[in-house]
Amino acid sequence: MARDSTTHNLTRHWQALDAAHHIHPFSDAAALIREGVRVITRADGVYLWDSEGKLLIDGMSGLWCVQVGYGNRELAEAGCEALKTLPYYNHFFKTTNPWTVELAAKLAQILPEEHERVLFANSGSEANDSALKLIRYYWNLKGRPEKKIHLSRDYAYHGVTMAAASLSGLSPMHPQWDLPLPGFEKVPAPYWFAAKTAGYGDIGPEEFGLLIAERLEEKIREIGAHRIASFSAEPVQGAGGLIFPPATYWPEVQRICREYDVLLHLDEVITGFGRTGEWFGADTYAIAPDIMTMAKGLSSGYQPISAVSLGSRMAEAIMSANEELVHGFTYSGHPVAAAVALKNLEVLEKYGLVPRVKHTIGPYLQRRLRETFESHPIVGEVRGSGMLAAIELVPDKRVRRFFPRDSDVGTRCRNYCFENGLVMRAIRDTMVLAPPLVASESEIEEIISRAKDAIDRTARDLGVI
Repeated sequence: MARDSTTHNLTRHWQALDAAHHIHPFSDAAALIREGVRVITRADGVYLWDSEGKLLIDGMSGLWCVQVGYGNRELAEAGCEALKTLPYYNHFFKTTNPWTVELAAKLAQILPEEHERVLFANSGSEANDSALKLIRYYWNLKGRPEKKIHLSRDYAYHGVTMAAASLSGLSPMHPQWDLPLPGFEKVPAPYWFAAKTAGYGDIGPEEFGLLIAERLEEKIREIGAHRIASFSAEPVQGAGGLIFPPATYWPEVQRICREYDVLLHLDEVITGFGRTGEWFGADTYAIAPDIMTMAKGLSSGYQPISAVSLGSRMAEAIMSANEELVHGFTYSGHPVAAAVALKNLEVLEKYGLVPRVKHTIGPYLQRRLRETFESHPIVGEVRGSGMLAAIELVPDKRVRRFFPRDSDVGTRCRNYCFENGLVMRAIRDTMVLAPPLVASESEIEEIISRAKDAIDRTARDLGVI
């Protein structure tokens, strides 16, 4: 009893400190203070423990990032060794360090063809912000300063800086900050499941993919290709609801970008480093980007680090500019973060985690989700690839109609997930999974079982079962 009391008191102590001093991302501060935060104290493999001793299985890899699972000693030791050897130095003053150099070289080996130059930052938001600056710089170098408009998609998520949030297509992110900034325009997302409700009628996925790509071409013509700097897109739209494009979409998008001389910026912050069963979503969908951004799985979330890689035409222009590149961060390519990221890539290779996602555990997750929810009355679709999966909750699967937004069905289901000891994300009424790449079949079964219980409970609340 004394031990339980001590644990409970510690939790209350941390909750009080958090309420008094800590501002949380994407949270209603007043509501969170009333409710009290969950305090996570340790983790191992695919499991988390909170300060009350409750066990949770992490179906989201933190925030889509813990590829190698929690508690990997090799990554911890690599970081510790770097901390003891060179805890910090910068890359200004014509200086580098061994870990950052080795990491850049290693990335050049696994990145898409012609991506041999890398710039480091500390988060996906910073990487995407940097990418937009580099895109503008490229067109200035090419004598095309009028090319300043950045296109992106509805439901896109590219980060939270002023520029990255403007690039994002999740409109609730904008009003608080008077965004988007000028120079950002949107085109529709290849969200086939929502095609009917969006007014496209009863259209097949392949035809829809071509139609949505055509909307990009129409927008370029409307604005004028001479003014369009870039088109930014995630291979699979993550935080917008795990939107997987039809097979026809990416080939047509690439044709359009080439024809109108629009730089293609690929945001691989979520899809990079094995998540789709290839090193990058670019490999999965045969995309050849001009510029690519990455973060999250680069270090499995063990250290904050991100990167921007340049395709050959951008690299050649920028590397031969013969002037100072006026950009960089205090922590760009931090030696400790680079050491951990380098070891993370080694672990992914050594244990064959990327081919494992492609050939074994990824197909297992996808098959078992479909088998489990195929006939569920409120599941309209299960979609996924590799270790990414979405379960779309709907009132009527026959017509692909959504619940009213104010019903908060997804939030209700997510709360049941947490009660069940499962971390599963709700994006609108889409339930999302992205387990660590190291998850076993039995752990996948545990995730699916807990998810089904939460979805069943949600359906009972709705009077469906």
